[in-house]
Amino acid sequence: MRKLFAFASALLVLAACDMVRTETYQDDLIMPLEEGQADSLFFSASVEYIVTGMKVEVRQKINSAIVTQAFDLENGEGSLEEVAIRYRENLIDEYMNENAVLENGIRTWEDRISGNFQPRYKDYRNYQISYYSFRGGAHGIQTLSNIVFDNKTGDVVREQDLFTPGYEEPVAQLLRLAVKSSMEEEDPELMQLVQLELVAPNGNFCVREDGVEWLFQPYEVGPYALGIVSAKLSWEELTPFLK
Repeated sequence: MRKLFAFASALLVLAACDMVRTETYQDDLIMPLEEGQADSLFFSASVEYIVTGMKVEVRQKINSAIVTQAFDLENGEGSLEEVAIRYRENLIDEYMNENAVLENGIRTWEDRISGNFQPRYKDYRNYQISYYSFRGGAHGIQTLSNIVFDNKTGDVVREQDLFTPGYEEPVAQLLRLAVKSSMEEEDPELMQLVQLELVAPNGNFCVREDGVEWLFQPYEVGPYALGIVSAKLSWEELTPFLK
């Protein structure tokens, strides 16, 4: 019966990314908990992926990594559409099962996933995934996750691929200075909430023309009020640690 209450749509949006052609898979769902009630599951997915413009094996590596991370899977088997539908169906089951026995409280959930290619730099192709989840309470949680791809091979680029062994602590010290400087300038009060000792290279980075930027999720380096914290280091600062 639940499908009688559901509104869903999926479409592909064409886009261009340098010589690469991309499409965006989109899916939107509003699933009332019970017919006639306002309590509902809100789900949306908007995930960009490559369709042409590079070798098949390279494209497949990139798309597989995107699907795996966007939908939090150990192995993103199947097409993006197949995986997205499977994720949505599992979410519906979880929502219905967990809320069917509740008599009070907030029974509206939100689950929103968005993934897009970002400006590339040389042979590095950046991709960012935004995820928002609300399961009741005072607020939801939003996260931003970056993936860096080798544009020639399709492999995911790790920090260890960029930096020489032993980079962790000296780069962490530079990141702490960058966070302290930017936050003191933007909001000195929020700076008091940052646990600087927790700021360190965490694998969540992107490669830009002017340097490397790291992102820290809510609660990663301080309380929720901090939101997502970013810190960028210039290529000049990073030169001693680059391979």
